[in-house]
Amino acid sequence: MVHLPIDWNGVHRLVVYFPIIILLAVPVLVIAGAAASGAGKGLFLGSALTLMVLGTGMTYLAVATGESAMKFTPPAPAVTALLEEHRSLAEATRELFSVLTLAFAALLLAHGLLRRELDSWVRTSLFAAFLLFYGTGALLLVNTALKGGRLVQLLGARRAVTRNLPSKGKR
Repeated sequence: MVHLPIDWNGVHRLVVYFPIIILLAVPVLVIAGAAASGAGKGLFLGSALTLMVLGTGMTYLAVATGESAMKFTPPAPAVTALLEEHRSLAEATRELFSVLTLAFAALLLAHGLLRRELDSWVRTSLFAAFLLFYGTGALLLVNTALKGGRLVQLLGARRAVTRNLPSKGKR
């Protein structure tokens, strides 16, 4: 049986872009759905929920591949501190978007649960409050991505320095 080593850093770098792009696109669909009427409203809001479920699911995969990639990261104080901060932010992002996804699903199903249609101003207020909380999640997501980018820069610079150092036996 052939065992192929997995480059977890490469897998993680590929996976992380999906939740970032997907979850940052959701507010556009929510705003379009809140502004639309009739079948368009349901289409936009249903698409937003679908993307939220997909994007949130991808955060779980991103955290898992990140945990695997951490095992192969060279120990250094600057790297370790930044890595721990990135990991903590990633877990918080995953948890927050899990809650936001459940809240949005509840918001969309509220009229069915209450067995009556919500007043327009109540529905608009709930969507506005949701978007405010979602903005917090988006900021956390972007901060997590920026820390990850900083980590890639730091690790890249560290690898370049160690690769260019002369070995002990050569002059």
